Amino acid sequence: MLMQSQFDVAVPGPGLHEITKEVQAVVSEAARRVAAGGRADGLATVFIPHTSASVVIQENADPAVLRDLQAFLHRLAPEGEAWHTHVEEGPDDMPAHIRGALLPTSLSIPVVAGRLSLGRWQGIFLWEHRLRRPLRQIIVAVAVEG
Repeated sequence: MLMQSQFDVAVPGPGLHEITKEVQAVVSEAARRVAAGGRADGLATVFIPHTSASVVIQENADPAVLRDLQAFLHRLAPEGEAWHTHVEEGPDDMPAHIRGALLPTSLSIPVVAGRLSLGRWQGIFLWEHRLRRPLRQIIVAVAVEG
């Protein structure tokens, strides 16, 4: 069975925002529809339909990891460079597109017994690259069988 769902994520600003629980809720619902007790196996695809944001799997135990990743990416694609020509939406727009081009817009995660097969310290994150972007959409497609 294939089930697709979408949800919006309110983001207060740039950085990594964990969405693991929201994605797991979609997976759990798909598994529940297929198998008794929701113990279905399959694959979940997480997609963000935006060019200035990404989705990644990253450590969710130590917030310092997320801060360091954000600092690194800002050094890699800084704002306000003289060579940026795409600046109509502000000085953060072109760097956000560069960051979005370097990072994934979709993830594939195995589903085992109705649960995302993430490692102990892994979480799914929406990585917002813009300074002011209040809402992002996430699409989750789950293919499971009982």
